[in-house]
Amino acid sequence: MKIGNIVFNTYPLFLAPLEDITDLPFRLICKKQGADLMYTEFISSEGLIRDARKSVIKLELVDEERPIGIQIFGHDTNSMIRATEIAEQANPDLIDINFGCPVRKVTNKGAGAAMLQDIPKMIEITKAVVHATKLPVTVKTRLGWDEKSKNIVEVAEQLQDTGIAALTIHGRTRAQLYKGIADWTLIGEVKNNPRISIPIIGNGDISSPEMALEMRNNYGVDGLMIGRAAVGYPWIFNEIRQYFKDGSILPPPDVEERVDVCKQHLAHSVEYKDERRGMFEMRKYYGNYFKGFKNFKPYKMKLMQTEDVDRVMEILEEIEDYYKIERLND
Repeated sequence: MKIGNIVFNTYPLFLAPLEDITDLPFRLICKKQGADLMYTEFISSEGLIRDARKSVIKLELVDEERPIGIQIFGHDTNSMIRATEIAEQANPDLIDINFGCPVRKVTNKGAGAAMLQDIPKMIEITKAVVHATKLPVTVKTRLGWDEKSKNIVEVAEQLQDTGIAALTIHGRTRAQLYKGIADWTLIGEVKNNPRISIPIIGNGDISSPEMALEMRNNYGVDGLMIGRAAVGYPWIFNEIRQYFKDGSILPPPDVEERVDVCKQHLAHSVEYKDERRGMFEMRKYYGNYFKGFKNFKPYKMKLMQTEDVDRVMEILEEIEDYYKIERLND
């Protein structure tokens, strides 16, 4: 499979762009665990134009995470063109347009999934972005605005006609937000539409190797995008890859590996941000790294309350020692 000049030698697994999650430190961890292509957190076109720090800082990329795409969103065509030009200067491998974010602070401004209510505007913006850059442009969107307007089959054809290099479809409407079960039926219809020639990537509810294979086989998509299941569990990428290879299930990471990867994540977070901010932003990951571990709450509280990086490293080592003993006693 190819997206522009990006060639994937195996069935590609993508890390979904997640606001306040898929920052550079987290992406580096997912890359080491088998993610083929990743995206930045979504970036406001208006924020880039105004040189807002919160938006500009998201443009930081490093070679170790390539191929990497910068995802932008907005509702104004000229702003999206200018944002594309600014994003291109960060030297990503592609530009992705977010037409799928369902949160109100985005849709109330006419951006993200709100574009599913104004398809002509969506197509206008996409065409403008494609023409504004030499990089491949991809789009991420949803099935439709609500149950009565699941128009993704027709929308996909129009998006393809703008010249995009690939399309990712999340199997829910905007009205569903992230509730209920993702419906892959229409994703499959898009992929099997004889008019569609660009790669179609499926997204929604992939949380295990078995589910990944089911979606791949049943709907024929060219790649899979994984989001929430990777948060605190980046091993899911290699687990899926192994299952695709020979049907075997890798054993879950033991406490030693979880602590090691958590330490790496913390080190990246402190390196690419200042220590205070890096420490603070790691707090949302600790619970997921050790999800399901009995009696973890006291350790989590220590990790959440500690502001010294060396002390956090010590607590992680205490966690490792405690659960190694617990394992021996089982």
